[in-house]
Amino acid sequence: MHLASYFSREGGIPTVGVVEWTEVIAVRDLVPEAPGDMIGLIGQWPALKEKIAAALPQAPASVRQALSSLTLLPPVPQPGKILCIGLNYALHAKEGGNPIPDYPAFFIRVQSSLVAPGAPVLRPRVSEKLDYECELTIVIGRTAHDVPEAEALEYVFGYTIMNDVSVRDYQRKSTQWTAGKNFNATGPLGPVIATADALPPGAHGLGIRTRLNGLVMQESDTSDMIFSVARTVSLLSEIMTLEPGDVIATGTPSGVGYARTPPVWMKPGDVVEVEVDGIGTLSNPVADA
Repeated sequence: MHLASYFSREGGIPTVGVVEWTEVIAVRDLVPEAPGDMIGLIGQWPALKEKIAAALPQAPASVRQALSSLTLLPPVPQPGKILCIGLNYALHAKEGGNPIPDYPAFFIRVQSSLVAPGAPVLRPRVSEKLDYECELTIVIGRTAHDVPEAEALEYVFGYTIMNDVSVRDYQRKSTQWTAGKNFNATGPLGPVIATADALPPGAHGLGIRTRLNGLVMQESDTSDMIFSVARTVSLLSEIMTLEPGDVIATGTPSGVGYARTPPVWMKPGDVVEVEVDGIGTLSNPVADA
């Protein structure tokens, strides 16, 4: 199942819906007692999943809306935690001259860095070194603390996509990546969440790519990840309690702009698309802040 967050056409209220091809059906039109927000839905998913699935085939045309007519939000509009991994694809580590890590390079994004599907990525005033990074992103479904790797996938609700846009010169100003990863409106997230049962276990072997103005810049699959989804969830849960709706971006494959000769930086007027098979395509224009 694919789920989206969007502003309702009646009153502009944040709403959660099921995406079927080019249509969206609000979850509350299928199951009236369901929560109206994504984190609430995730928390009650085991009890609601079968009810939603049973109601979908009978959903009348009157409750179906064209996906193209809606203003999408990040699928989890306000995640409690936005966690990320750097250097998690073997070929990407090599293209930057880095050794293959034996422990993930974890860092954190903040909510003000998030961007909705279709909304502009903003190039900051202080830098032109704006780089793209397509990333499979985990959405946590259950409270997880100190979870064994063998059980970690049981805590995954589903998967979405992040474009972990980086301001490279600020990323390199210190050994910590916080500055380069948290400029306002530099973290597109979406367009939907694919529930875990809609994809292979651990989202393994899925094609992942970036297109800049229609030109393919990154092309790989998630089997090149150094730390699997299960390993990532397990390691993070050793450090902190993961909660429903937390998101974890799992790193980007090779082909990023800074590693090219000459480097390729995103600029105003560009359109960047990041895609993961089985989830969809997250498209954003680029503009100056």
